Amino acid sequence: MPPELDLIQRVFREHGYTLTAHASDRAVRRGIAGHDIEEAVLAGEVIEDYPQDKYGPSCLILGQTAVGRILHVQASYPPGIKVITVYEPSPDDWEHDWKTRKG
Repeated sequence: MPPELDLIQRVFREHGYTLTAHASDRAVRRGIAGHDIEEAVLAGEVIEDYPQDKYGPSCLILGQTAVGRILHVQASYPPGIKVITVYEPSPDDWEHDWKTRKG
């Protein structure tokens, strides 16, 4: 069972998370700033749960930044929350609600 979102959000509010090298690289390549990630998580909701992920249990959070940018943030469960990856969902892969995968 995924951790409660409010716990994840509390860690983000306190800047107590880290970015993996992959997430940092992807964020830079995609023009996603640290504050964008925080805003998306703080305004977000868990849309997928990955309890058996090969890198450890994690979840996918759908959120929106203060300027309206839609992001998906994959974060590990606490303790030691890490951002695994971050991206803007593609309309080729996701339904318009950005919560449901196509196909």
